[in-house]
Amino acid sequence: MKIESLSGLTENVLKKGLDASALRQRVTAQNVSNINTPGFKRSSVSFEENLNQALKQKDSLDRRGSVGEVNARVVKDQRTTMRSDQNNVDIDIEMLTLSSNQIKYNSMIQLLSDRYGMMRYVINEGRR
Repeated sequence: MKIESLSGLTENVLKKGLDASALRQRVTAQNVSNINTPGFKRSSVSFEENLNQALKQKDSLDRRGSVGEVNARVVKDQRTTMRSDQNNVDIDIEMLTLSSNQIKYNSMIQLLSDRYGMMRYVINEGRR
């Protein structure tokens, strides 16, 4: 049996989600570090919308392939500025993004750990 066959849709979604969460953490940290840089435009990470579209595929094989093609991408926010120096970083929004991202990341890690724990249990009990 191939290892790829053990990795299902759920594991792929969790792995992609963890990658997106790590990218979101780096992007948000960059926004916070440039809060006083004149003219700096904040960035955000777009991932969940594309993932939802991929998961809405009717056929499970198409869905699995579509999820494999979904990647997080960084989007620069060019909206009107909040301050006179043309910087649009709001520390409250960035801190909220960091805390919610941390909760999502921890949840995904726990789910992935549980799934691997079940696989480890099945493998170890199968040896007896």
